[in-house]
Amino acid sequence: MSTTAAVSRQFKLAKRPIGMPNRSNWDEVSEAIREPGQGEVLVKVLYLSLDPAMRGWMNEGRSYIPPVKIGEVMRAGGVGRIIESKSPAHAVGDFVVGTLGVQEYATVPGTDVNRVDPLLAPLPVYLSVLGMPGMTAYFGLLDIGVPKPGETVVVSGAAGAVGLVVGQIAKIKGCRVVGIAGGAEKCAFIKDGLGFDAAIDYKAEELHVALRRECPKGIDIYFDNVGGDTLDECLARLAFHGRVIVCGAISQYNNTTPIKGPSNYLSLLVNRARMQGMVVFDYTPRFGEAVKDLARWMAEGKIKPREDIVAGLETFPETLLKLFKGENFGKLILKVADEAD
Repeated sequence: MSTTAAVSRQFKLAKRPIGMPNRSNWDEVSEAIREPGQGEVLVKVLYLSLDPAMRGWMNEGRSYIPPVKIGEVMRAGGVGRIIESKSPAHAVGDFVVGTLGVQEYATVPGTDVNRVDPLLAPLPVYLSVLGMPGMTAYFGLLDIGVPKPGETVVVSGAAGAVGLVVGQIAKIKGCRVVGIAGGAEKCAFIKDGLGFDAAIDYKAEELHVALRRECPKGIDIYFDNVGGDTLDECLARLAFHGRVIVCGAISQYNNTTPIKGPSNYLSLLVNRARMQGMVVFDYTPRFGEAVKDLARWMAEGKIKPREDIVAGLETFPETLLKLFKGENFGKLILKVADEAD
């Protein structure tokens, strides 16, 4: 397929945000598609994963991954179809997943993408349960939390991409699961639709009151996606030898003031508890292990995926903000093109 004179729409980082990002932080441009060189593939982007971590990638400073540079295409994971290949490992027509960026076409090394099978699962699922959110939930809960049957697991952001998988895995492992989410609809979904034992609507009641009611013997495992006051309240309810997995702190990402740290950290000392951060990329060599289990649990009906898909690359800046306004329901995905195009 010739790409002569063909162009790709892209969103490039224009300036680093202060507080909540907006459209002015990116430049929407169209550039000529680069033909793949030896070992590279040209991918037509179909779906993009929108994640809270993208806000951190926009900041300059030390982190677990280098920041996106000014003038670079905004980093994003995605699923697409190969339309040209100079890689011996990939053929035209293959569906692949990898870091494709917020753009219509991506020219990347063949080693940077992995084939996926749309007959085994819908393509968006490779960005949710079978993607980074699923890997994060799997390794964060099982490797760091080490749940035991009968223990109480609390997860914040429970109706989000990671949280809903954490809760379902905890149920598989025989735990009592309490989800924290915002709004009656989300709480009904995780309790009635996913089988959580209890759901706390932090918008409708005092969190410390609800945690006392739902976790009378304390919290054995807290999977934190939110940070801030929610982390503080859960620290206060830790059980003896409790474990806290620090996955994210979405309540703090757009602060223009210093990040709010936990004032109840002495609970870790009193309860001989443990709090540990996790970054999913540390587990890359073991992703196959997680995919095998997650795919089996989905086939058995023990894990139900949920994607929140918004169409149109041009909507990227506003769609991303759904994450920080609590408007997404499940895994937020941007649809760039139809699969059959």
